[in-house]
Amino acid sequence: MKCGDPKAEDTVVGPLISEAAADRVAKWIAAARARGATLLAGGGREGALVEPTLLADVPADEPVSCREAFGPVAVLAPFTDFGAALDAVNESRYGLQAGLFVRDIAKIRRAWDVLEVGGVVIGDVPSWRADAMPYGGVKDSGLGREGLRWAIEDMTETRSLILRP
Repeated sequence: MKCGDPKAEDTVVGPLISEAAADRVAKWIAAARARGATLLAGGGREGALVEPTLLADVPADEPVSCREAFGPVAVLAPFTDFGAALDAVNESRYGLQAGLFVRDIAKIRRAWDVLEVGGVVIGDVPSWRADAMPYGGVKDSGLGREGLRWAIEDMTETRSLILRP
């Protein structure tokens, strides 16, 4: 993934919002590695730019695993039991969206019924969205929904006028 200037057409990953944000993400990566996490890809940083990073064997209580990183970091956590994976998602205090890569409709329905998230995306990353759909989370992952209809509602002051004879 090409990292760099977000104005360049071939750039896939641009800088974080600030150097302080990049510093936080880099410290989370380093803390996880210090506790035994395996760096599978990335991990570098230059100013506000953090390379896309993939970690494995991350302790569940490490911030990069149990908090929202708001940076290009992913944690691989293997599961042999589908229900245990769903439970792990629900144990989080966050619940923006979930991406599910399965073809089994029973598993899709179970995930939809069980997961405590704002949306379930099948066959794509959880950040996939379209402006016409409601996008947002539950628990500590935000308030309200994004999307055209929801933005208009948020910017509208609903009022009532009652005239009685």
